[in-house]
Parts: sequence; structure tokens; C-alpha cells
Amino acid sequence: MNGARNTRTATAELHTDANRIQDQQWTPREAWNRYGSWVVTVVNISVFFLVWEAVTRAGLINPLFLPKASSMFATLWEGLTTSAPPGAVISGSILDHVLYTLRDLSIGLVIATVVGVPMGLLMGGNRYVETLLNPYVWAFSSLPRIALVPLFILFLGFTVKMQITIIVLSAVFPIMINSWAGVKTTEKSLLAAARVFGANRRELYMKVVLPYTLPFIVSGVQQGIGRGLVGVIIAEIFGGSRGLGYLIQRAADSFDSALMYSVLFLLVAISLSLIQITRWLEAYVAPWRRAEML
Repeated sequence: MNGARNTRTATAELHTDANRIQDQQWTPREAWNRYGSWVVTVVNISVFFLVWEAVTRAGLINPLFLPKASSMFATLWEGLTTSAPPGAVISGSILDHVLYTLRDLSIGLVIATVVGVPMGLLMGGNRYVETLLNPYVWAFSSLPRIALVPLFILFLGFTVKMQITIIVLSAVFPIMINSWAGVKTTEKSLLAAARVFGANRRELYMKVVLPYTLPFIVSGVQQGIGRGLVGVIIAEIFGGSRGLGYLIQRAADSFDSALMYSVLFLLVAISLSLIQITRWLEAYVAPWRRAEML
């Protein structure tokens, strides 16, 4: 009797394991849902560059304004795989300029985040600080950064400090405003529920307000990356001797359209890569946001 029962139990477990294995097999629809967007993106970009190459080879556009896509990638590859000779004042290597720009951009974004997030949280949580800083935040946020470049060149000269200052001023206000908005839009029902369970002001901030505000902070950092990248290019064009902004200016002066487009392609790639990193960071620090989107 027990033997028959054990046999039936083992058979049921075997069927259960088989069904589990069968359930884990991917269907074409599941594979498309997982990788379809990547496939579409790769095909879309490939078609774009193929059309670009065909149009330029047909001579429909002056190569001074739009070089061949193959020429742009050849220039990009050459610039990324060569290095400047020792002691060179002006480097012909794109890689050297990329590293210089990324260094300044990283420093500026870190400073902007360290300053912007606490200030935004403080403004959102304290109405007196909000009233005091509100006009200054909106005034400097709406002021075009390019108008400040001559002023900072006058104060700081053609230095790295000037460039980093422009990056910080470009990136800090989106981060600050989004952090501020995150605190102000925290659902009152969550705060009320936390108070019912005896949470004090510090616990409200750390366990309710801050987790609720994390997606807003990440969104502000994403906007700050775009603004900071614009700021570093402006600073390098007007007051730099190195970096991608300087390289764009030099390419324009020498009518080197292949070099200019290769630098623009790099800027797009850098911007998209940094934004994707922030999305991964958001998925790590706020996994419930991904669950809400599914």
C-alpha cells in the first residue's frame, strides 16, 4: 500500500517537474517581448546609416555638409585608436579629448548631485527654506548658461575650474527641482499611515519621503546629465583647448565634416550610455518602480 502511494507521489512530482521545465521554455512571443525592442533599435539604426551612406554616395548632398557614414566611422576609429605623442600641446587623438571631457563632466555631475539632492530635499521639507530659495532657484534655472560663459572666463580665466563651474550650474538645478518636487508630491495617505504607526519626523523622511522621492531624483540626474553635457561643450568651445567641444570648434574651423560628425556621434553615445546607467541605478535603488510599469 505504501509502495503504491510512494509510486504515485513520485509520478506526480515527476509530472510537476516536467510541467515546470515546460513552463520555463520560451515561446517566440516571450522572446520578442524580451529582446524585440533591442532588435528593432539595431535594425532601425542600421537602416538609418545605410540610407545615409547611399544618399552621400549618390552625391545628393555636398560632402562638406554631410560626409559619408563610412568616412565618419573611419575618422572615429582612427581617432580612438591613436594616442598623442609625448609632450604634445594639442592632441589629434579623439580618445584623449573624450577622456578629458568625461573627467570634467563626471566631476561636475558629482558636485551637482551632492549639492542639488540635499538642497531639493530641504526645500521640499521646510517651507521657510523653500520661500527663501525659491526665487533664486527659478531665476538661475531659467538663465541661459551660455550667457554666463564670458563672466566666468573673466573671473576664472580659461581654466578647468571655469568649465566645471559651468557644468555644475547647468546640472544642479534640474536635480534640485526634481528632488524638491518629489518631496512636495509625496502622497498624504502614506504620511498619514506612517504617523498612525508612530513614525517621528526623521522616520517619515527616511522611510516614506525619501523612497518615494528616489524616482524623482533619478529623473533629475538624467536631466542633469543632458544639461551638464551641453554645459561642458559650451565651456570647451568658448574657453577650452582640449575636450570634445574644442574638437568640434577645430573641425568647424578646418571644414573637417567627418571629424565633426564623429564627435557628435560620440556625444550622442555618451549621453545615451549615461542615461542608461541611471536607469539601471533606478532599477537597483527603486525596484518597485519597475514592478509598477509591468
